[in-house]
Amino acid sequence: MKRLSFFLFSILLFFGCSKDPELVPDNNAPYYSEVSDLLIENYVNRVYIDQIGREPFDTEMNSEVQTLKAADLSFEARDAMILKLQTSTDFIPGDGSYKQAYYNRLYEQGKARFLEAASNAEIGQVMGPIASGIINDSLNGNWEGLYVRYELLEKLQAVLDSEEKYMNGEMEIKDVCAAMVNNAVYDEINMNTFNFVNASFDNLFFRFPTEQEFYAGFNMIEYNQPANILGVPGQNKDDYVDILVNSREFYEGLIVWSYQTLLAREPSTAETNALMIDLYTDHDLQKVQRAIMITDEYAHFD
Repeated sequence: MKRLSFFLFSILLFFGCSKDPELVPDNNAPYYSEVSDLLIENYVNRVYIDQIGREPFDTEMNSEVQTLKAADLSFEARDAMILKLQTSTDFIPGDGSYKQAYYNRLYEQGKARFLEAASNAEIGQVMGPIASGIINDSLNGNWEGLYVRYELLEKLQAVLDSEEKYMNGEMEIKDVCAAMVNNAVYDEINMNTFNFVNASFDNLFFRFPTEQEFYAGFNMIEYNQPANILGVPGQNKDDYVDILVNSREFYEGLIVWSYQTLLAREPSTAETNALMIDLYTDHDLQKVQRAIMITDEYAHFD
């Protein structure tokens, strides 16, 4: 009987002294108070470089770090900082404004993606002989040749105009990408229709065309033959480019590009699907960038 009493007493004592289990929300709570100032500064530095192509000035760095710390590194505070760089029109020495610097950076990245980083001056050098040809055609009454050259010139001018027009909301990102692949410089880089079809799929979708897609695109461009590509009919090169940049896969390509440039990796299927919910409707590349850049993975806070 004494043994039984001692045994019961021991059990009661054990459970009476046990610590209540702690509940951690989501079982993975980030302890941002432990993030060092150096990590925060590295994050701010990375954001500035990726968005406007330069490191922050000392005053900018101090202000951003203090603002982020005051907000406990909240996702909302991170998003506000990035949104400011994308949209603020306040004058900034050397940049004009953050918005101007952001869109210039994006424009240069677009030319690197599609045009082997051709400068505006190099594009202008291609335009020069075409413009001279237009004058000669006009003087000689070669109206067919004039029309062809004028169209070439317009498409190159569309590339040069795309930075400002995109910034001002006069073009969507799909229009910018269409201009980047439908011009004489892109043609010169890719040399012929065979290479053009393969390159346009690779540059826009990060994959090569299937055999059916290739021949449909090739015949559409080379021979102006009616064909279906991605389930949409077309009959010429302009139709071909229009079909590609209006496809769902084009926007998936934007997500892949954003992950590659910001995180140096491919997005998972789940990550792509999550971002596509809004992107396919609102076409807001800037929002996609912010969604990636506010993460702990990008900030190295994880």
